[in-house]
Amino acid sequence: MIKSGLLGLLFCASSVTNSMAQDTPAMALTPFHAQYTAYKWDDDVGNVEMKLERLSPAQYSLTYSSKVSKFFLSDKRYEHSIFSVENGDLVPSQYYYSRSGTGPDDKLNVTFGKDDPDTLLVESDDGKETLPWNGEIDNQIYRIDLPRKLAVGDTETEYHFVNYRGQKRTYGIEVMGKEELKLPYGRLDTIKVKLIRDSNRRETFAWFAPELDYNLVRLQQFKEGDEQGDIRLRSYVTLNNE
Repeated sequence: MIKSGLLGLLFCASSVTNSMAQDTPAMALTPFHAQYTAYKWDDDVGNVEMKLERLSPAQYSLTYSSKVSKFFLSDKRYEHSIFSVENGDLVPSQYYYSRSGTGPDDKLNVTFGKDDPDTLLVESDDGKETLPWNGEIDNQIYRIDLPRKLAVGDTETEYHFVNYRGQKRTYGIEVMGKEELKLPYGRLDTIKVKLIRDSNRRETFAWFAPELDYNLVRLQQFKEGDEQGDIRLRSYVTLNNE
């Protein structure tokens, strides 16, 4: 079964530390719709979609959904972020996560600074919790922010974020180099990055294509050497959300 590490992946975060290009303007956001095929050890096990839409000149919607199954196991996930662009930074407003399928269902809702600009409201099946907000982003904004960093030449970035369990986490991103990929979409020149965690039990790699506005085209995760999942781009279109 493909677990949360890949298809619900969020090495996304907020307070971002960059090693390069601190004063270089970040790439503008272009709305798009990307579809991926999910694999495990090269077996087709499902589909993933990611869509960025513009809601207003400065506000955006980002959705990420996956539906995978293998034998009698199934996993369906959905993430939705509402965020704005303020002085070049991506600032979260609302984040929603749900998961259903084999095993227990989960839901989470995080509100950023609605009633108090310095707090987070985390709502789940376990109840409500208020946490201090120190600039963390939500679980998936990295998917949009990291392409902007790669476009201006950053090679290392650190993300502080609230994950899909409502926990604060920090991940690092390290650029490993360039790689040509053969995907269902076709051949693409890409930039390969590695997610740096405190624990070395899991390894996560992601590939981004400059040709497609530096967006995510492949994501692969291992746990103790066992592949947890691999998503590969199948189709990509830009959207006209002016």
